[in-house]
Amino acid sequence: MMVDLSVRALLVFAVHHPLAQAGAIVLATFVLEDAATVLAAMQAQSGAVSIPLALGALYVGIVLGDLGLYGLGRLAAIIPAVQRFLPPQRTEVVRAWLSGRVFRVVLISRFLPGVRLPTYTTCGYLRADLRQFALATALATTVWTSGLFLVSLRIGDVLMAHFGIWRWAGAAGMVAFMLIAGRLAHRLARPRAAVVGASRP
Repeated sequence: MMVDLSVRALLVFAVHHPLAQAGAIVLATFVLEDAATVLAAMQAQSGAVSIPLALGALYVGIVLGDLGLYGLGRLAAIIPAVQRFLPPQRTEVVRAWLSGRVFRVVLISRFLPGVRLPTYTTCGYLRADLRQFALATALATTVWTSGLFLVSLRIGDVLMAHFGIWRWAGAAGMVAFMLIAGRLAHRLARPRAAVVGASRP
């Protein structure tokens, strides 16, 4: 996978410079955050990067990316062409519904495949409370990324023991599996969401 190879190349290039390592991991999260998490864990398992630095950079990069999605939503809100597609009355109804649920909605969306981008940009578009949004995304990122990182470390031990230099092929396979599983879960969730939406008055 080209994305995986480019992320690994960044980490290898920065191997002797902690700040460069952190920057490489942060940039990698903007490309594909789950892949960046898996590969950063693999690098940490091999000793090329420290675990605290890898996790810290992952947290920073992912939260910055989430805030960027919020910012894109805020930017879209001032574009007349976008405003024409969303009636003001409906926008106000959704904004009122979201106002007391920002933290919960953002927290849950982190763990549901395919909904993070539309949810976070919608929060920005509707000018949801930024403090609640930032707190929720920081908490969700800590839980999700830490869990995935620890699982990847364990898998890295197995890959190192049984595959040696071929462990990166195993890591690429793991990332590919996560991407495919996420897409399938998203597609399966669509019909259910459509049925729920159609049943509402």
